[in-house]
Amino acid sequence: MAEDFTWDHWWWRPGWKPGKSFYTWHITFDDDSPAGQLVEIFAPTLSQIPTMDPVAREGLHITLQGVGFTDQVTTADIQLISEAAANYLSRRGPFDALIGPPRVDKETIGMPVANPECLKEIRDDLQHAIADTWGSDQVPERGDDFRPHLSLAYSTGVASMPDLRNLLARNELGDIQIAQAVAAVSLIALNRDNHRYEWREITKIPLGVR
Repeated sequence: MAEDFTWDHWWWRPGWKPGKSFYTWHITFDDDSPAGQLVEIFAPTLSQIPTMDPVAREGLHITLQGVGFTDQVTTADIQLISEAAANYLSRRGPFDALIGPPRVDKETIGMPVANPECLKEIRDDLQHAIADTWGSDQVPERGDDFRPHLSLAYSTGVASMPDLRNLLARNELGDIQIAQAVAAVSLIALNRDNHRYEWREITKIPLGVR
């Protein structure tokens, strides 16, 4: 049945086209972080899947909150949103996100965040920062179902999802979970032209710093 198979992740979402970039808030990771170490742990298994492109260490991220396309948001508004976000996030403190075990879905092999409450609070702060600048009725993604996760590979074609799950289990990857310290949030300009997520960091805001 169709629901048991993956499909290509890199279809063009509404508003996207070659050359487009998008302002968004993400959590990013150092190469030697627990999240970064997952790349090496999963590499032998992901190399056996021709329809999955592994994410490089520099591409690891957890998406928090979109802002808008870079050609539609002014630099002045980005500055105002960033300043408001810094004020809200100064009231938060660093925490450990529990990431995993891995999950196969139609477009990724990823690691859901098992304790998403702190990330949901940060997302709320970021939405308040946008609302302070544009008004509460202009906040993107406000009604979206937020399920924070760390993607380890993106699908490029059709594969059996049960087979992928069995492969993870056979290679003793089915129960992996990590604790990842989260101490800052990054605003980035994200691009997907090259069938991978690449970005330029606009600002990085530490948690709990006034």
